[in-house]
Amino acid sequence: MDGVIALYKKRGMTSHECVSALRKILHTKKVGHTGTLDPNVDGVLPICIGQATKISELMMQSGKVYRGAITLGRAYDTEDLDGQLIAHTPIETPLTSTEIDALLSKLTGDIMQVPPMYSAVKVNGHKLYEYARKGMTIERAARPIHIDYFKQIKPAQYDQIEQTQTIFFEVACSKGTYVRTLAVDFGKLIEIPSVMSDLTRIKSGGFDITQCVTLEEVQAAADNDELNTVFRPLKQALQAYPSYSLDESRWQIVSHGGFLDQSINPNHAPIVRLEYVGAVKALYQFDSDVSQYRPYKMFIA
Repeated sequence: MDGVIALYKKRGMTSHECVSALRKILHTKKVGHTGTLDPNVDGVLPICIGQATKISELMMQSGKVYRGAITLGRAYDTEDLDGQLIAHTPIETPLTSTEIDALLSKLTGDIMQVPPMYSAVKVNGHKLYEYARKGMTIERAARPIHIDYFKQIKPAQYDQIEQTQTIFFEVACSKGTYVRTLAVDFGKLIEIPSVMSDLTRIKSGGFDITQCVTLEEVQAAADNDELNTVFRPLKQALQAYPSYSLDESRWQIVSHGGFLDQSINPNHAPIVRLEYVGAVKALYQFDSDVSQYRPYKMFIA
């Protein structure tokens, strides 16, 4: 039982709870997710099963795409609506669409981001949220992230009664990006309290939300002996890497963990996906010291 399940994680569940549920459904301990989603965020959570757990780390490195909302005029200690209100500034004159676009563009490209206190980043051996729950604020270093794009997806809404403005966005970002911190940083650009008021991950690990299945659908597939309908093959999960089809002689070399010459990819791609009879058997990594490809991840049962 090897492959990836593109799981739709519902709100209210932790990523760990999703993994635990799948272990019970699939009757296997070899289950791992590819990057956590906060309980109040729904969307794409690729889950690796069996030998696919070997690529969990690689899938975590992939960029992610989210859709959500930023509400101006309110700020919360958790940077989302789960926390305590810490600031309130009425928005008397809402931003125009042009002004919003200009501000969003300032948060694109290579930027530095300070991780939020309510996060699992470790400082001095403890997770930041452990300090935050004790009312402590810890100095933390900014980290580099990359934002491919940050754009509006529909007109912003102004609430005249609450005097808040909500902006609806889509963002494509690198691993390690805290989208709720992006929402807060947006407000800081104009010195207005802001909060991430909604978030859905629509793409991760090469899978988009239209390809996802729910835990209930996985359970139904297991009950009907149709798990093949919810499993995605390694080939699809690793489609970002250039492929090479092995002939019989080279397959024998790979099956024994041997090196391959650079002719399998004259462009010296850092990582190459090796296939034999249509199935992914290994990822090989280019070693410049010997000008050869050596084993990186093996999927030989």
